[in-house]
Amino acid sequence: MLDHRFDREYEELRGTVEQFANDVVAPKIGDYYEQNEFPYEIVREMGQMGLFGLPLPEEYGGMGGDYFALGLVLEELARVDSSVAITLEAAVSLGAMPIYRFGTEEQKREWLPKLTSGELLGAFGLTEPEGGSDAGATRTTARYDEATDEWVINGTKCFITNSGTEMTGLVTVTALTEPIARSSGGGAEVVSSREISSIIVPTGTPGFTVSRKYSKVGWNASDTRELSFTDCRVPAANLLGTRGRGYAQFLRILDEGRIAIAALATGLAQGCVDQSVSYAGTRHAFGRRIGANQVIQFKLADMEMRAHISRLAWRDAASRLICGEPFKKEAAIAKLYSSEAAVDNAREATQIHGGYGFMNEYPVARFWRDCKILEIGEGTSEVQRMLIARELGVNS
Repeated sequence: MLDHRFDREYEELRGTVEQFANDVVAPKIGDYYEQNEFPYEIVREMGQMGLFGLPLPEEYGGMGGDYFALGLVLEELARVDSSVAITLEAAVSLGAMPIYRFGTEEQKREWLPKLTSGELLGAFGLTEPEGGSDAGATRTTARYDEATDEWVINGTKCFITNSGTEMTGLVTVTALTEPIARSSGGGAEVVSSREISSIIVPTGTPGFTVSRKYSKVGWNASDTRELSFTDCRVPAANLLGTRGRGYAQFLRILDEGRIAIAALATGLAQGCVDQSVSYAGTRHAFGRRIGANQVIQFKLADMEMRAHISRLAWRDAASRLICGEPFKKEAAIAKLYSSEAAVDNAREATQIHGGYGFMNEYPVARFWRDCKILEIGEGTSEVQRMLIARELGVNS
């Protein structure tokens, strides 16, 4: 029989992070957010708690947990602030996980202990200015220089989270590599004209330039930048996984990451409920608490419903991933529903707060600014619908 209750370890983890979010993040994050500053103090505390190593094995410095544990943590953080939550999500799902999933043993030993401890942050260089949702339209190139046994990278990446902090240690980028020529009988045969591979580029590598921070609508306390590569040389050993499999590798990483984003979106949606219930219980208008008005009660009921369903969706997808079952469709459903629920809840929370919902000192104003990107990042809502339809076999 299905049981909705957690194992003790999960509940202890959730409770610990809930307390951390309320006691440490909540009192400080508003100032970081308004000043567009990265919260190094908070992020380093998260590293000391072991949060950056949650779903990774102990042999690489991780906590030996799983994606369910990561989702619980992201939800609790996002109930208070999404900038902190996305910093963790990107560092784990997009920074460390590609190296764990596809790296050589040498690459894992070199990078994972620093990433799981939070000493360094990793980033994921996929999106390009002219690519957007069409990640397969990569224009960044990586030419193999046989004389020096190096990759020479040229191109631009955009909207890259965690790429320019003083803690950033590497960015894994996708790039077009030269087609492999394989002998076929008496001649050579080109296997692919768009061979995309993944390559680890350490911070500080000559030719690797990090731009100024974007001026963003939301997630103001997280780091997001454009990256450029001009004859940037890295050792051939920095190839991540099999040459020509970079696109497929990152599709897998995005599938997993969508579960994490769904958990984050659920947290934002629930945070809107929490703040609105509290406000409705103390704000008086026309001689009574506004929470006594049925129109407010119905808004709160719908908001709680959306948060609850979002939670069920991401947990279902995470459970399938952990059990080794197919989860692509369920991850897309969770990401799609929870991100749209977050937007709906943020809109309603702002409405319930009235004019105060438009003031930055109230968390719901931050939630409203943060929510929209959830329908765009790591696959737009339109892309999620395409994926779901494809899994149903109706869009071919």
